[in-house]
Amino acid sequence: MPPPENLPIVQIDIVSDVVCPWCIVGFRQLDMALQQQGVLARLCWHPFELNPDMPPEGQNLCEHIMAKYGSTAEQSQQARDKLTSIGAELGFAFNFDDDSRMVNTFAAHQLLDWAESVGRQHPLKLALFDAYFTAQRDVSDMDVLLEVVRSIGLDADTARQALESGEHIAPVREKQLFWTSRGISGVPSMVFGGKYLLTGAQGSETYAQVLQRCLSEAA
Repeated sequence: MPPPENLPIVQIDIVSDVVCPWCIVGFRQLDMALQQQGVLARLCWHPFELNPDMPPEGQNLCEHIMAKYGSTAEQSQQARDKLTSIGAELGFAFNFDDDSRMVNTFAAHQLLDWAESVGRQHPLKLALFDAYFTAQRDVSDMDVLLEVVRSIGLDADTARQALESGEHIAPVREKQLFWTSRGISGVPSMVFGGKYLLTGAQGSETYAQVLQRCLSEAA
């Protein structure tokens, strides 16, 4: 059903990685604000790699966090417990355990670039979040990626061809460079109406305020 005539639609660009827990937290908070405010939005996800040098075999998540941020095992566990609690409040299940792994996401970003070309980027992005954080799947694995593609009704053979051809490598690199060259160094980073940048998961109230500002300026 098309939106009511003359009702403003807010453009929201979200720079994100599929293995960033705060990205799905931020999106859930944003979605809550959109629903509470009755605001229509056009969402576009943009690629960012938290760990571009992550090897194919990935790394134990706890070990990765400890090495990258200098945290202790206890602090790492506390952070995961906090995320699990926040996710539950937002209706999203984080299922961390001792075997959780950080993985390379470049193939996933290529797949999202392909999905954008067929109008299914948003559902694929959410399905990848579910696959990684809730189902504990390896979203760097080709078979897993194709299962996720099928789960949202897209053709897996076409998706495989898109990945194996390498045709989305350059576009993803260009998009990554576009955002990093503009100072984006962490995710989620959301740009509202092409004007207002919010970084990190800012909460539904903050998102609602920015949405209302965008609507008032469009009125």
